[in-house]
Amino acid sequence: MALEKQEKEIFEGLELSQKNLIHFLHRIQARFGYIPPEMVDELAQRLHLSPAEIFGVLTFYKAFTLEPRGKHQVTICLGTACHVRGGKQIVEEAERRLGIKAGQTTPDREFTLETVNCLGCCAIGPVVVVDGVYHAHVSIDQVEKILKSATEKSHEKA
Repeated sequence: MALEKQEKEIFEGLELSQKNLIHFLHRIQARFGYIPPEMVDELAQRLHLSPAEIFGVLTFYKAFTLEPRGKHQVTICLGTACHVRGGKQIVEEAERRLGIKAGQTTPDREFTLETVNCLGCCAIGPVVVVDGVYHAHVSIDQVEKILKSATEKSHEKA
């Protein structure tokens, strides 16, 4: 899809106003999977803001990312309940299996691995979330299966 058409989809239906900055950022991230630098420049121009002002918003909210993300989002809880039940070891196993550290994306952009301080479901920890699907009471032995199931599901959809 040409950038022109993508821009039209992002900017249509919303007033070109600074009050809609976060709405536009969500649309851009939904479309590209991250916020590309050229879209920051385009947004700055359209909303009469400096790129620095937009970067200020982007870096304030953890929901936005400036780096391309993987097709599959893996989030591992490190809150107190998950941590005492082996959350750190689960992160280490996922890092080993994926060949990346938490906060990184695999070179093939298949997986992005993240940790969070709490997912709010302490009773079922340790918890791993893959593409919005919660896996409860996860053990180190289950990590490989959980990661494989994500790629198998995406191949079924193709």
